[in-house]
Amino acid sequence: MKTNLNKVELIGYAGTDIKVNEFKKGSKMAHFSLGTHSSFKNKAGEWVNTTVWHRIVLWNENAEKAEKAVRRGKPISITGKLNYRSYETQTGEKRHLVEIIANNLDLVA
Repeated sequence: MKTNLNKVELIGYAGTDIKVNEFKKGSKMAHFSLGTHSSFKNKAGEWVNTTVWHRIVLWNENAEKAEKAVRRGKPISITGKLNYRSYETQTGEKRHLVEIIANNLDLVA
């Protein structure tokens, strides 16, 4: 069974312009933040709007496509997978990241 059990689909707005890194061996990585919005009624019956920010990462051809298209405020649809990683800062502090590795990105009209 070759089913991808780690799949994420999001539609939201780019919160930042895209940032691109090129590596010595020729690979390219791009990342930006994507905001998704939702609304719900609280106990008092008032509408509450929330925004969740997601870190989107793209590699190679997907990074090149996104570099041309992604600008802050643009509506975007992405498909990808969740990735969890951690790293240590220069001061020795351990940090944890949740990011979405996108394998498909489309501009929403």
